[in-house]
Amino acid sequence: MEKNKAGALQAGTLIMCLAGVAAAQTQIHEPFPDYTPPRTLHGTPDISGIWQSFTTANWNILSHSVQPGPFAEVTGAWGAGRAGLGIVEGDELPYQEWAATEQQRNFENRAVVNVTNDPRRFDTGDPELQCFRAGVPRANYMPFPFRIFQTPEQVLIVYEYKGAYRTIYMDEERPAYDQSWMGTSNGRWEGNTLVVDVQGFNEHTWFDREGNFASDALRVTERWTPVSPYHMRYEATIQDPNVFTRPWNIGFMLYRHVEADARLHEFQCIPIVEPMMYRPLGFYDEDVSND
Repeated sequence: MEKNKAGALQAGTLIMCLAGVAAAQTQIHEPFPDYTPPRTLHGTPDISGIWQSFTTANWNILSHSVQPGPFAEVTGAWGAGRAGLGIVEGDELPYQEWAATEQQRNFENRAVVNVTNDPRRFDTGDPELQCFRAGVPRANYMPFPFRIFQTPEQVLIVYEYKGAYRTIYMDEERPAYDQSWMGTSNGRWEGNTLVVDVQGFNEHTWFDREGNFASDALRVTERWTPVSPYHMRYEATIQDPNVFTRPWNIGFMLYRHVEADARLHEFQCIPIVEPMMYRPLGFYDEDVSND
């Protein structure tokens, strides 16, 4: 009996600890609370450099346990996803009722391959699977680094994944004339924080491999705040009245690469996905594709 009580006490303590961790998941420790970032030649905070997130949010932006890959019988541990805390404030998404059902359908179809290369097809899986651009904010927490360049008129972010990039216009507001994966970004400085308003997305954006998604009404307001020479706090407010009942927030830390030879490497995924998409139909010629 005493042994059972001790076991129950230990289990209860563990649950309480885990609950405390989950509740604090989006509270970010400030390494240097009085930090003042260096300035560029034109006087704005200097956030240039190579940055990377080390969250597991690309698998699921909510808290999650270890997950097998969709073809675990073939890929085994290679395709498994790590457990991780979420990056969403409150650790829940305020889906409209129909959208919650749609997210479940997305998850079930996440590994579906559409050989027409058309993301508008209802039966298309995760856009990452077929090498589409990641969108915003997902590009910032994929397991790839990205580089920030600054001029007085623009902030340019180049992502290692697929060589995608986005221009943040600082000189004048640019309307979103077209819908795109990365949207149209307009920025301004509020003290040491770069605030970016991103609109003009297409209707195919997913936030993660779990199938969490948005519509073309998506609006993302980002806040990039350097908090030490090596850390930058990233926060974003997500709004989409077509999918969610209210705005919601995410937050995580970015880390600066300080290696002397730090650089972005090429991750061109199109040649990787071509065999998956076209070989079953007999359209794929490896010798031609790699020319």
